[in-house]
Parts: sequence; C-alpha cells; structure tokens
Amino acid sequence: MHVDLETLATALYAKIDDELKARPDLRPARPVTGFTPVLSDAELITMAVMQSLLNIRSGRRWVRYLAKNLRALFPVQLSQPGYNKRLRAALPLIQHFIRALAFDTDFWFDNHWILDSTPVECGRSRPTVQRSDAAGWATYGYCASHSRFFWGLRLYLICTPTGLPIMWALADAKIGEREVVEYMLDREPALLAGRPGLLLITDKGFAAKRFEQDLADRGVTLLRPNRKKEKQRPGQGLLKAVRQLIESVDDTLKGQLDLELHGGRTFEGIATRVAQRLLALTAAIWHNHKTGQPVTRSLIAYDH
Repeated sequence: MHVDLETLATALYAKIDDELKARPDLRPARPVTGFTPVLSDAELITMAVMQSLLNIRSGRRWVRYLAKNLRALFPVQLSQPGYNKRLRAALPLIQHFIRALAFDTDFWFDNHWILDSTPVECGRSRPTVQRSDAAGWATYGYCASHSRFFWGLRLYLICTPTGLPIMWALADAKIGEREVVEYMLDREPALLAGRPGLLLITDKGFAAKRFEQDLADRGVTLLRPNRKKEKQRPGQGLLKAVRQLIESVDDTLKGQLDLELHGGRTFEGIATRVAQRLLALTAAIWHNHKTGQPVTRSLIAYDH
C-alpha cells in the first residue's frame, strides 16, 4: 500500500476524532473562555503531527504553510498565537494519544524495553540562561555520550526495539538518572503488570546494585554493558546491536524531528513541543504498522 503524509493525516484524524466522540471527558479546557472554536481538537492534533513530520519548527511559518498548501485539509485556519495557545492547552490530549496509538499496535506488548536519556537543550548563551522563563526548571547538565555540558532538561524515554514510546519524562538535568526512572515506574505500576520476563536494556549509566535490585523486585531484568573490572554479565553479545537501536531512535528524534531545536521558552511550551515530536514518531510507527510497511520507524514517506 502506498503511504504519504495525507493518508497518515486522514487515518490519524479519524482515529482521534472517533475516540474524542466516545470520550468527551478527554477534551481540554479552552484557553479562551466563552468561545467555542470551529477548529476541532482532532484537527489541531493532526496539524501538530504534520508540522513535526514536515520539520517546520516556526509556528508563524507553519501557519503560513497551512494557509497556502493545506487549506483543503484544514479549511479553518488559526493565527499563530491562537495555534500556540490551543496546542499548549492540548498537552494532556497529546500525551493521551501517544499512549493510545502505541496501544493500538502489536509492539505495545513487547516484553523487551529500551531505556535511554538524552539532553534537550533550552539555551546556549548566558543571557538566555539568565532571562529564560525556563530558568529554575532547566539546569546545567553533562552529556557523557558527547562529552559536553548543556543547559536544559533530559528526556527519559522507555521504548520498544521498534522505537515505539512506552513511557517518557522530562526532568532536571542534574537529577540522577536512576531516580527518575524509578519515579516513572512508580507512577505507572500497571504497565509492568502482565509482562512476565520483562527485559530492560540500558547503557552503563544505569549501573547500580540498588537500582538493579529495585527492578528485580518489580519483576524486571536489567541488561546493560559491563563496567570496568566487572565480571562478565549475561547477554553481553546482544548489546552491540541493541545499542545501535537506541542511537537510531535518538537520531530519529533529533535528526529528523529536531528535538533539540524545539524553540520552547516556557515550561508548557517545551513540554508541548517535546510531546508533539513524540506523538509524530508514534503516529508514523502506528501508521506504518497498520499499512504493513517493511520499516516501521521510517519517516521518509511523510517528510515532504
């Protein structure tokens, strides 16, 4: 079956619209009281996914692109401020549909999970750090993979080997990685239920006896590379290929969806733009799976 951006947008809109009709409690509060917008929430979220897949970071440029090229799909147009306000208000809805689309694939039931964290920069210059509305939430951190310091947050992503997001979180760059993951698992204990033999694959940064014991108490087996002077751990032969999977998922988010160039300046803005990109990744995997594409994480059919 031939797939392109328009077929994905049509399928995604239908999926979201059907669920919103069945679950009216999911609809977010409107940022402008006393006004019922003509643009539906399903259209708004479909717009947001298309913006990420087309790699148009600027809201102003995206609104102009919509008016010129996609008016047939979206007859109702919003101004740039209106689009941003609606999108920020729809953050809980975006989070819901990341999970809903993931659950609608066979990959959701995979009992092998990959865990990694990656920097999400929020600024580079000293004046930006001093004046940014993200100050106090974003902090300085260190990325060992690239041997560099950064100012921003860390995105923690637990996904399947296909790159399908299971859980994600944005956290202070200085908080310990293991503490964040434990908090994520504490928040959603039901996800671990009914997954016997769950294997969590990580890098060396998550090595700690207490962390490994905590996972074991939850019924999760940790697979990670050996540290220096450590005895050979089981499953080391599999890690080289798995590590490539982790890097490729990060590359999709950063290289194709411009995760680090999100442009967010506030707490809500950064969280919304990160969630928007994760939803775009999930939607592409979901649609590729439903249409029987050979490479489920490929965005090539949707980036133009």
